[in-house]
Amino acid sequence: MPLLKFVRENAAFLLAGVLIAFTSSYGQTYFISIFAGQIREEFSLSHGNWGLIYTVGTTISAMTMVWAGALTDRFRTRQLGLIVMVGLAIASLAMAAVPSAMMLIAVIFLLRLTGQGMMSHLAMVSMARWFVARRGTAMSIASMGFALGQAVLPIAFVALLGIFDWRLLWVGAALLVMLTLPVIISLLRLERTPQSVAESTQSTGMGNRHWTRNEVIRHPLFWMMIPALLGPPAWGTALFFQQVHLVEVKGWELAQWVALMPIFTVMMIGSNFSCGLAIDKLGSPAAISVYMIPFALGSLIIGASGSLTMAGLGLAVFAIGNGMQTTTPGAFWAEFFGTRHLGSIKAVASAIMVFGSAIGPGLTGVLIDYGIDFPQQLFGIAVYFACAGALAVFGVLRARSALPAPA
Repeated sequence: MPLLKFVRENAAFLLAGVLIAFTSSYGQTYFISIFAGQIREEFSLSHGNWGLIYTVGTTISAMTMVWAGALTDRFRTRQLGLIVMVGLAIASLAMAAVPSAMMLIAVIFLLRLTGQGMMSHLAMVSMARWFVARRGTAMSIASMGFALGQAVLPIAFVALLGIFDWRLLWVGAALLVMLTLPVIISLLRLERTPQSVAESTQSTGMGNRHWTRNEVIRHPLFWMMIPALLGPPAWGTALFFQQVHLVEVKGWELAQWVALMPIFTVMMIGSNFSCGLAIDKLGSPAAISVYMIPFALGSLIIGASGSLTMAGLGLAVFAIGNGMQTTTPGAFWAEFFGTRHLGSIKAVASAIMVFGSAIGPGLTGVLIDYGIDFPQQLFGIAVYFACAGALAVFGVLRARSALPAPA
């Protein structure tokens, strides 16, 4: 089916996916970190203290995701989305009113669980379940919501910080979430139950069957994929979490760095679509074989950059990996382990990724406090990505012979 016809016939579901992904932004690190300077100043926090608070709150949300993410196997996205988005709005209001550093842990937990955790999970599980033959394309289209949020919201809110108090801007974020909610509910009025979708599509995994979560966890491929699952959220989150520190070390202005985000977005969208089309034609193993490479190269370039031009190049390369990251893992779980239990399987993967996003800010913050600035850390991060990519490729090459023949 031609792309335009596919988009036209599935416009409601695809647009819902885009909006769900976009709304996850309010719980994503690239949004929360905009306010890092104000939060640290108001509560007298060091980089390590703020990173520790972020790590604890995010880790608790990762643990909760193992249970909460499995709910997508039982309930429609429309039903869960209503609950999660109301929770995200409440979390945003809680950030606007947070009275102490200790309470920040609870607020970060709520923001990360509802925003980065469940909204992202809902967007990608829904696309992977609703579409089979065009799964990669559908996921890449929905992922535009992530790219759009990353491009628009940091620039807009950094500009607004010069006019409004940071707490008031979190009230605005809550209002934006609630304005988006009825639109998503309306778009999904014809959504079927997850069980009926799984039964009708019959997208099986290795051995031509549907794997349960317990079976997946016992398979060697799962463990070989963990470093690749951890890496992008851990160090990609750290890159944006430490962006205020990064620009201070490099001698740049935050507004100049944030102005590079459209470059990041354009490259991410291009990579996203290219990867989605490649997955539809070649399968997820082809994407897995290369998608750690841009992360490694991007980390090296940003770490070594002495100018904003080089930083922009590094962000562009890093964005290629980010674009692949938004589609590759979701397609991988569906392709290798089937769709019947996809929600509970991906819940574990999402928990690992959320946990990775907890490790990055905490570890990098502690290292900064010990005198190892973030640009220096990026060289070690590049080595991590290279090793994680090699292990993932080894695991996939061993397992792909068990995949069912293409329909």
